[in-house]
Amino acid sequence: MIKGIGHLALTVKDMDRSLKFYCEVLGFERAFEIKDDQNNPWIEYIKVAPGQFIELFYGGLRKPESIDHAIGVDHLCLEVHDIHEIANHLIQQGITLDVEPQRGKDHNYQCWVKDPDGNKIEFMQLDPSSPHMNC
Repeated sequence: MIKGIGHLALTVKDMDRSLKFYCEVLGFERAFEIKDDQNNPWIEYIKVAPGQFIELFYGGLRKPESIDHAIGVDHLCLEVHDIHEIANHLIQQGITLDVEPQRGKDHNYQCWVKDPDGNKIEFMQLDPSSPHMNC
């Protein structure tokens, strides 16, 4: 019945800055835009992989205060082939790693950054012994 996850939607404060991060730094493709009823910019679609998108909405004004153990979306996870390669690439692009490459409790390798609006992004290299690979 359900085919997969189609997109993650984020409202951003500065679209140019977000497009630079997702397209230039991470290497995703700017796929298409949708305008509102008055023909103003409304949504930018970033293609992650075939059929997978990040949807960026214009118009973010303020970020809610962070609270511990909040209910709701926590982070975006992007699977990578080589955790050290992506970590080095991010550093070379001037992105600060919040968590350096390390092995997680699921045996996968991970490192973490934040996008221009402070959304947490995990980069994950799957390990053959991880539960992700064995289910």
